[in-house]
Amino acid sequence: MDSSAYQNEHFINREQSWLEFNARVLEEALDQRNPLIERAKFLAIFSSNLDEFFMVRVAGLREQAFGDGAPQDVPPDGQRAVEQLAKIANRTQQLVADHSNCWSDLVQPALADTGIRVLRYSDLTESQRTKLDDFFWQHAFPVLTPMAIDPAHPTPRFHNRGLYLAVTLDRTSGLGPSQLFAVVQVPQVLPRFVPIGEGGEHEFILLENVIAARLPELFGGFEILNWTTFRITRDMDLDLLDQEGDDLLRLIEERLRMRQRSVAVRLEISDSASDELIEMLIREEDLHVSKKNGRESYSEVYRIHAPLDLTCLWELTKLKVDASLKEKPLSPRPPVGLPARATDIFEAIDTKDILLHHPYESFDPVVDFVQRAAQDPKVLAIKQTLYRTSGDSPIVQALIDAAENGKQVTALVELKARFDEQNNVTWARRMESAGVHVVYGFLDLKTHCKVLLVVRQEGAQVKQYVHLGTGNYNPITAQLYTDMGLFTSDEAITNDATALFNLLTGYSQGHEWKKLVVAPNDLRRRTIELIDQQTARAQNGQEAYVFAKLNSLVDRRTIEALYRASQAGVKIDLVVRGVCGLRPGMPGISENIHVRSIVGRFLEHSRVYIFGPRAQCEVYLSSADWMPRNFIRRVEVMFPIEDEDLRSRILDELLPTYLRDNCSARILNADGTYHRLYPQEGDPVHRCQDEMIAMRPQQDLAEARLPEVASPESAKPNTDLPAVTTDN
Repeated sequence: MDSSAYQNEHFINREQSWLEFNARVLEEALDQRNPLIERAKFLAIFSSNLDEFFMVRVAGLREQAFGDGAPQDVPPDGQRAVEQLAKIANRTQQLVADHSNCWSDLVQPALADTGIRVLRYSDLTESQRTKLDDFFWQHAFPVLTPMAIDPAHPTPRFHNRGLYLAVTLDRTSGLGPSQLFAVVQVPQVLPRFVPIGEGGEHEFILLENVIAARLPELFGGFEILNWTTFRITRDMDLDLLDQEGDDLLRLIEERLRMRQRSVAVRLEISDSASDELIEMLIREEDLHVSKKNGRESYSEVYRIHAPLDLTCLWELTKLKVDASLKEKPLSPRPPVGLPARATDIFEAIDTKDILLHHPYESFDPVVDFVQRAAQDPKVLAIKQTLYRTSGDSPIVQALIDAAENGKQVTALVELKARFDEQNNVTWARRMESAGVHVVYGFLDLKTHCKVLLVVRQEGAQVKQYVHLGTGNYNPITAQLYTDMGLFTSDEAITNDATALFNLLTGYSQGHEWKKLVVAPNDLRRRTIELIDQQTARAQNGQEAYVFAKLNSLVDRRTIEALYRASQAGVKIDLVVRGVCGLRPGMPGISENIHVRSIVGRFLEHSRVYIFGPRAQCEVYLSSADWMPRNFIRRVEVMFPIEDEDLRSRILDELLPTYLRDNCSARILNADGTYHRLYPQEGDPVHRCQDEMIAMRPQQDLAEARLPEVASPESAKPNTDLPAVTTDN
C-alpha cells in the first residue's frame, strides 16, 4: 500500500494525543498505590505540562486559526486548526475539572490525615493569626502593589502565568470613585505555602489567602465587596524565522523582553468570579469565547474550583516527612565498566566503550570527564553542545576553567532552547568573558544533539574521546529523567564528531559520515531505510523486528513506513511516552504494531532504536524523536552501539524490562484511547523503573529473554484506580 492509500483516519491527532499523555500523568496522581507526596508532585507536573502546552502548541494553533503566523506542520489526520482548538478546549475542561477534584477531594484530605494541612484563614487559631500578621507586615506588605483600574489607571499588562487577586471595592471615605475595580499580583518571590505550624507541625496557608485577609489594609478607605483569583497564559514561543539581526544573542534577548507583552491564550479564574469580571478580562485580553446554538463550543476561559496554579505543590516535596510519603531516595550506582573512582577516565574509555543509563547509573562520570579534561595538561581542546543545563552548571564552570587554563574550548550554545533561553544567554555571556569560543549554531535550526569531544595529546599521538547522549548535560534532570549515554574513543565516531563541530561552527560540509547519522540531512532517510530493510526481510520470509523507545512519534513518512512494515509481517514494539500519531491494531494496516506508554517516577526520555532480530540487529541511541522538527528543523545525532556487551545490556536486560511492565504501562488502542495494564491474579508484579533501580551491574544477562508483548485484547484496565474522564 503506497502512502496515498493512508487516509486521515489512519492517524491520531498530535494535540489530542498529547492531552491523553497528560491524562496519564494525572492518573498517577489518582493512583493510591503511589506515595502521597508523589501524588501531589504529579498534580504539579500536570499543571506545568498544561502551561507549556498552551504557551506553545495552543498558541501556535491559535495563530494559525486567527492570525497571519508562520505555517504549521500539516497534521496527518487533516484536522483544521480551529477544529483542533475546539477539541482541545473540550478535553482540557474535563481534565482540569478532574485535576481540581483530585486535589480537593483526594490528595489534600489525605495529606491532612498525615498532618500536612493547608488551612483557610477562618480555620486559624489566634496564635497562628498573630504569626501570620508578622509574616504579612515584614515580608509580604513591602512587595505588594495594589493597582486600581479606572480611566486614570489603565489595566496593567498581566504577566504570563502570574497569579492575581481581582478585587471589587466600594469607597467609604477619602479619594477615589464610589466603586472601584483593582488587582494585586501575588508575589512570586515569596513561598506560595506560608508556614503557620507550631512545634514542627506541617500547617500552611496559601499566600493568596494571606493577602486576601489583608485587603482592607491594602485598600484603605474602601469596603471589600468580593475578591477572586485569576491567571493569564500567553504565547511564549520565540519565532525567529525570517528575522534579521547581526547578533543572535541580542536578538534572543530582545524576543525574551517581548514575551511578557505577547497575546493571551488562556484565562484561568476561580469559579466564584463574577460574569462581569470575566467579561472584562475577555475583552481586555482579546480572548475567544465562540458560541454555537447559544452554548460555548470553544472557550479560552477555564473556571476552576481548586487553587489556581498547582505547580506550587512542588514545594511540598521538600518537606521532611515520614519516609512512607515519598519514594525511597535513589542512590545511582557507578556505570558498568567504570569504577566509581576511576583514576584515569580516559584510559577506561580507551580500553572499552562505556554505556551509561541515568538516573539508575550516576551522571557524575560525565561531569568528571569535563572537569578532568579542564585540568589535564595533556588535553588540547574541548568541544561541546549545550541545549539545556542546570542553573549552577558544573559542566559550564569546567569549560570556563579549561579556557582559563589555556585550552582551546568551543561551546555550541543553543539560545533557542525553549524556556531555557535566558539561562543559556547568561551562560553564554560568562563563557565568552572567560575566553570560551561560543557559537550559536544556525538561525533556522536548533542544535539539539548532545555531543562532548575531548582532544588529548598522548605521546606522539593525538587521541580523541567523545560522549554522546540522549539527554541534556544537566546534572539535575539526570536524576529525574531516564537517559542513556556512550563514552567511546572509536576513531570513526570521534572523526564524525569532529566533522559535526566543524559543520556547526564553520558550515564545513562534504564529510562522509562513517557511523553517526545526522539530521537534518540524513536522519529521516536513514530511519526509513532501516525500517524498509525489515519490510524487505519479512517479504522474503525472514524474521524481522523493529523496536523504538522515544518521546513522540508524529512524522507521517515514518509512520507510513511502519505501516508498510506491519503489512509485510514485521513485528513492531513501540514505547512512546507522549504523543503518538500512529494508530495501532487497524486491520490490514497496523495489526503487528503494539504501542505502550510508560509513565512513572522518572520521566522516560531516552531514545533507543533497534532494527532486526536479535542475532542480526542494529542498535542505536539518539537525541531525536520521530517528528518533523527533529528530522528537518534540528541538528540531531543517532549513534550506533556496537560493543557486544553493551548491546546485550540493551537487548537482553533493558528491553525485556520495559516490555513486561504490567503496572506503569498503558496500551494504546486502535481508537486512540489507552488502557492501563495491571497484574492478573497470580502473575508477578513488574514495574520497569523499580526493576531497573534494583538491577545489579553484574546481573547474569544470559538468562534474560525478550518476553512476548501483551496484546491490547488480553489486557484489562485497572478498575481499582479512580477513573479519569475520557473522551471517546
